[in-house]
Amino acid sequence: MKLWKPVVSVLAISAVATLPLMAQPAGSAPAPAVAKPTPKRASPGEVTSTVIDGNRVTLVYSRPGVNDPKTGQARKIWGGLVPYGSVWRAGANEASMLITQQPIDIGGTTVPAGAYTVFMLPVENGTSKLILNKQLGQWGSQYDEKQDLARIDLKQSAPAAPVEQFTMTVAKESTGGGTLTLAWDTQQFTVPYSVKK
Repeated sequence: MKLWKPVVSVLAISAVATLPLMAQPAGSAPAPAVAKPTPKRASPGEVTSTVIDGNRVTLVYSRPGVNDPKTGQARKIWGGLVPYGSVWRAGANEASMLITQQPIDIGGTTVPAGAYTVFMLPVENGTSKLILNKQLGQWGSQYDEKQDLARIDLKQSAPAAPVEQFTMTVAKESTGGGTLTLAWDTQQFTVPYSVKK
């Protein structure tokens, strides 16, 4: 199914291992190839999804931590590592993705069925934006504004407790529909979504 091809590509990147090429004497059987172990990433990958009204929404992203992976020291996240007023990759490594099987409404914006790259525009004193972009398969910091599908207002609040690793969730609400949440350190950003009827 074409919709899932970008997901397979993103997940396959972390599983690729380089195999050495070895010269073999004529007539001998080739030596068995041994894959090198994939190095552990500082920002591990995550796939999360939920089904609401028969439609599955999936997020594929990587989870950087508050602490610097090299020094272990805590970093200033908002207004530091993630600058205000600049488009942020919403995660780490390959570009984060949102996939929906059916059209959905996110914060009043219609999002057709398909796969989209997720970015964020954090604003210190104002309304931060969720950016859904039509370009797929790129490294997370590669952003082309001309490919934007939409910029959607996010509601900002403080989580119940600081979030050490960047986390995105899609949760079903008891009142109907769902909520997309981006949370890291002392800030979380939410937007409601529902299946288009």
